[in-house]
Amino acid sequence: MSEDFILDTDDLERRMEGAITNLRTEFASLRTGRASASMLEPVQVDAYGQMTPINQVGTVNVPEPRMVTINVWDKGLVGKVEKAIRESGLGINPQLNGTIIMLPIPELNEERRRELGKVAGHYAENARVSVRNVRRDGMDQIKRAKADGAVSEDDQKLWEDEVQELTNSYIAQIDKALETKQDEIMQV
Repeated sequence: MSEDFILDTDDLERRMEGAITNLRTEFASLRTGRASASMLEPVQVDAYGQMTPINQVGTVNVPEPRMVTINVWDKGLVGKVEKAIRESGLGINPQLNGTIIMLPIPELNEERRRELGKVAGHYAENARVSVRNVRRDGMDQIKRAKADGAVSEDDQKLWEDEVQELTNSYIAQIDKALETKQDEIMQV
């Protein structure tokens, strides 16, 4: 390969890995039949004039398989936390007990499982788009180098193949993660 042009494949890989990491975080927020503290990660509370994650206004615990509790540190925020959970689309009905908010996790019905499967599919598609954007960025760098005469046509092909291989491997990881998550959601 040409000495003049070196594509930073580590950078491309790091950015594609970021898409996978983000996808895993989004998948963790999708509730299956079990309670999990991570399901509250995307929920933001309007605390002290700014949007704040729930785990920064209270202690989140999972005392039993079908229950999440939030011990809100500031009494004045209990109502806001409750409202944020109700409006989050998680389908959970918070119950208040002083400064503790209890979230009983209901069994998922078939319809709700299908909806969550679609949401998981949407998250996976966003991750695929992110990976493809990184791919396009890499391909553009290669084309610019070719136009500048820094890389030969043969080397251009080699670099493009490498970027495509990287892309294919990350798309495959996304598809596998989606399949695993959908199986988890559909388990009764």
